[in-house]
Amino acid sequence: MSRKALLIVDVQNDFCEGGSLAVTGGAAVAQGITEHLKESRGEYELVAATRDYHVDPGSHFAAEPDFKDSWPAHCVAGTPGAELHPDLDRRNLDEVFDKGQHAAAYSGFEGRSSSGQLLGDALRGAGAEEVDVVGIATDYCVRATALDALKAGFKVNVLQDLIAGVAPGTSEAALREMATAGAHTV
Repeated sequence: MSRKALLIVDVQNDFCEGGSLAVTGGAAVAQGITEHLKESRGEYELVAATRDYHVDPGSHFAAEPDFKDSWPAHCVAGTPGAELHPDLDRRNLDEVFDKGQHAAAYSGFEGRSSSGQLLGDALRGAGAEEVDVVGIATDYCVRATALDALKAGFKVNVLQDLIAGVAPGTSEAALREMATAGAHTV
């Protein structure tokens, strides 16, 4: 059996109901991940959360966003919107990796811990060979994180009952793309 890590992608206030870029089902994902960890924490060598954490992301924010490359302001560093959702129990987390401080960043593999360590290095340091990916949004940051995990050589499982996407069509396309690339969608 391979050693596993759990990657919790961007389960933040701004991406949950009531946030500036709310995804339907975001709060339920936060609750579901907490329940999953109550039962399964012992299966993971590392439990890592990622956060969008924008200081000055340049053209990533726009007054008239295209919702592809530019977005309304969200997850601004130091604001409540950037914080992890309160229904996600932080006591189960080993580390938080912030991404996107000065540019758009979709993949958790662009994130760094408070000590500056990259997510991939932390996974390798924990001896992880396999990652379970959960979080928000299926069609953006979950997709990018899972694809980068595959490129980095990890076996990837996307836990479909613990993700939420922006739109059904793009979420389905993202799941197909991840599966085609080698991820197991379970």
